[in-house]
Parts: sequence; C-alpha cells; structure tokens
Amino acid sequence: MASNASDEQLTHGAEAKPAPPAMSKGKETYSSGAVAVTGLDDTPPGMIDAHAERRLLRKIDLHVWPILFIIYMMSFLDRINISNARIQGMTEELDLYGDRFNIALFVYFVPYILFEVPSNMIFRKTKPEYYLSSLMLSWAIINMCMGFVTTYQGLVVLRFFLGTFEAGILPAIVYLTSMYYKRHEFQTRMSFFFCSTVVGGAFGGLLAYAIASLDGRHGIAGWRWIFIIEGTVTAGIAIISVFFIVDWPEQCKFLTSEEKRLLELRLADDGAGSKARMDTLNAYAYRRILTDWKVWLGAFTYMGVGITGYATTFFMPTILSEFGWTARAAQVHTIPVYAVSAVGMVSVAYLSDYFKHRFGFIILGCCIATIGYGMLLGQAHLSSDAKYAAVFLVSLGGFICPPIALAWLSNNVSGHWKRSFASAAQVALGNIAGIVAALVYRQDEAPRYRTGYSVSVGLMWVGAIMALLLFTGMLIENRMRDAGKRDARLSHPKEEVDNMGDYHPSFRFTL
Repeated sequence: MASNASDEQLTHGAEAKPAPPAMSKGKETYSSGAVAVTGLDDTPPGMIDAHAERRLLRKIDLHVWPILFIIYMMSFLDRINISNARIQGMTEELDLYGDRFNIALFVYFVPYILFEVPSNMIFRKTKPEYYLSSLMLSWAIINMCMGFVTTYQGLVVLRFFLGTFEAGILPAIVYLTSMYYKRHEFQTRMSFFFCSTVVGGAFGGLLAYAIASLDGRHGIAGWRWIFIIEGTVTAGIAIISVFFIVDWPEQCKFLTSEEKRLLELRLADDGAGSKARMDTLNAYAYRRILTDWKVWLGAFTYMGVGITGYATTFFMPTILSEFGWTARAAQVHTIPVYAVSAVGMVSVAYLSDYFKHRFGFIILGCCIATIGYGMLLGQAHLSSDAKYAAVFLVSLGGFICPPIALAWLSNNVSGHWKRSFASAAQVALGNIAGIVAALVYRQDEAPRYRTGYSVSVGLMWVGAIMALLLFTGMLIENRMRDAGKRDARLSHPKEEVDNMGDYHPSFRFTL
C-alpha cells in the first residue's frame, strides 16, 4: 500500500536504511519494508559491484524518466501556448489589450502556488501512476476548452483551473524521482528532465507555425486550433501514461527483488546511511521542517532565478515579433533559442554533478543572463541580429539555474515527509516569479520592455544572493559537524534522534 510508504519506503541519499540479513547461510534473505528481498550477498555500503550498479542505473533511467519528461513537456506546453495563440489572432478576437493578457497569465499562478504543498502531501499517500495521470487528463480537458472560449472572462476562469490541475505535477515529480538516485547523480537527470520545458517551448513554436495553416478550417480560427490540438494530444498521453509512470521504489514492478536490495544498499552509501531519517510526521517533525532555513532559502533562490524562464516562454514570441519578423517567422525563430538552452542545461548539469557542486553554476547562469539583459536594455543602438543574440544569452542563463536550484535543495533535505514538503514549498514560492513575469512585461512598453527586463535581472540577482546565503550557511554547518560541535543533538530522546532527518549531526550538505 502506498500509504505505508512513510514508515517503510526506500529512501534517497543520506536517509536510506540497509535492511538487516536474516539468520541463514548461503544466500541471504533481507527484509526491505514489506518486501522480502532474497538472493543477494550481504554487501556492505561502499563494496557494491560497479557493473551491477551501472546496469541498475540504466534500468531506472529508462523506466523513470521518459514518461515524466513527456508529461512535464505537455504541462509546460499547455501552460505557455497562450503566448503562441496571442500573436495568431487571439488578442483581437478576445480583446486582450491593455493589461488583460497579463491578468490571464497571472491568474494561472494563484491556484498553482496555493495547491502545490497540499497536493504533494496527498501525493505522498497515493499511487503515482494514478495521481499524475488524473491531473494530466483534467488539465488536458481545460486546455481543449480554451479553444472554444468566446470572452476574456471565460479565458481567465479556464486559466485558473489550468493552474489548479497543473499545480501538483512538478513537486510530485521532483519528490518521486529523488527517491531513486544518489545526491550527485540527481542534478544531471533533473536538468535533462528540465529540457522538457525547452523542448516544449520549441515544439510549441513549431506547432503554432504549422497550425497557422489551419486558420479558418471548419470555421475555427488558427489560434483556437492550437488549444484544441494540443489539449487532445495531452489527453491521449494522460490515458496511456498510467501504464508507464513508476511507483515508489519499494513497490515498483520493474525492479526485481535483488535490484531493489541493490538500490537500497547504494543509497545507504550516499551520506549518513540509516541515521538521517524522518519517517514519522509528528510535532517534532513539523518543527524541524517549518523552521529549516535551508527550505526557505532554497525556495527564494528558485523564485529569483526562475523569473527568466517564465519571461522567456511567455513573451519570447511577442518580443521576437517586435524585432520586425512576422508572427509565423517569430514562432520559428524561438526554436534555435530553446535548442541552445537545452544543450547548455545538460552540459552545466553534468559538470555540476561531476564536481559535486551547485552554487557556482547558479552564479554562472546569472552572469550569462545578465549580459543578455544588459544588451536588451540598451537595444536602441543594436541591430536585430544583436538583439536576437541577447535573447539567446538570456534564455541560456535563465534555463541553467532552475533545475540546479531544485536539485540542490533536494540534495540537502533528508526524510520522506521533509522532502515532500520542501519540494512543494520550493516550487510554490518559486512560482511567485511567474506572477511577476506575467505583470512586468507591459504592452505599453513594447518593444523595449524596460520594466520587464530591469525587474527580471534584479530578481535574478536576489535569487543569487539567496543562493550565496544558502551556500555560506551549509558550509559553516558542515565545518561545525566535522568538528563535532553538533554532537550534543545525539543526547536528545531516541525518538527525536531517529526522526531528525538532515538535522542529524552525521548528515553532510552538498555545496
């Protein structure tokens, strides 16, 4: 039962707990929660067969990520397709002048922010394949309905419900996938996963270009076909996805009993072993979760560095059309920008995992985006080609940072319930950046968008400052633990010591 996972679930990183061998000879028998695992030698952490470990990782990668990549790509596509529809005739037909388009973007984030934490707490007790596919089918129907909306007010209501059903997707995926990997394997995979956003953005531009030829078919405007076709595709994927989304590690069907045991052993070798656990949600756990400065600094880091990604996807077609290109040409010119961003994301993620370091790469992304913003703020004397190059820099720097911020916090919180709350709280607070991005790119400032560019670069560096505080705090904490200055926590009552999570003195933070 998924609801029992809080007590018995295999864990990620420092919280994994190797199961003890039974009293037998020859092949050992282990108990891993409710699953009896047999046929594997009693291999201590640090002595795992490298070939078996590589085979296990390949198997996990192939089963966990492909369907989640597609799900989030469609989530992102269905969230931003309004930006493609805007320059295909939606503005004129629904009278989206003045601040109306910005408000339609804004209302999406109200439920998106409010429902992320509750959604992840519910997700913790469900079967992932049913929960995620149900959310997907719900937002697909909403997206199709936007193809038939006739008033601005109707569009706003539908965008609100779109945010409601998409709210639980990203924190649930971050939480679920973090349970399968060591801490310094997770960043590369998270950035690969986040490529779904740039693929979605590029595919959205290409699809909008193709759909433009359907304008007037069956008496339906081209911008309406964007919502109808993309919503239909999403609904089809939602129905199929229930057969491909993986379950929690101890309940998944694609791993054998021996592979589950190997997974448990390798995760136990990643950090503090079985000591840094938080499997019981009680008053002490609530206090440890809600007062953890890392959670809130990690959330504000993600909020700051996340604004560029939202601004790029919401307004890039509009910004490019201001460079003098037609609507269809602007759609096509978004594709190379997303392609370069995808390559940059994965390359930086690989280096981040290789060096086992996060902070410096967030600063790198901020610096790249800042150069682009500076060019756009001074665009009066730049050619269209130079301004287009600036968009590449803004997008590249902006897309590098968010997956690093997500993986960084996940690396540094330990315990089932704490990771569930932290991932949801980080995404919830982080999406305040979406609200800001929706409101600061004002139509009356086109084509220079001085307020939008200024606020975006400013908020990005707020995120960088939060990352600096997070880095400094964890560096100091690691040194104090190395010096034994946190060992007094072990004198607390046993039920607290066994439920401390990363507050346990044996846990070390990733910088």
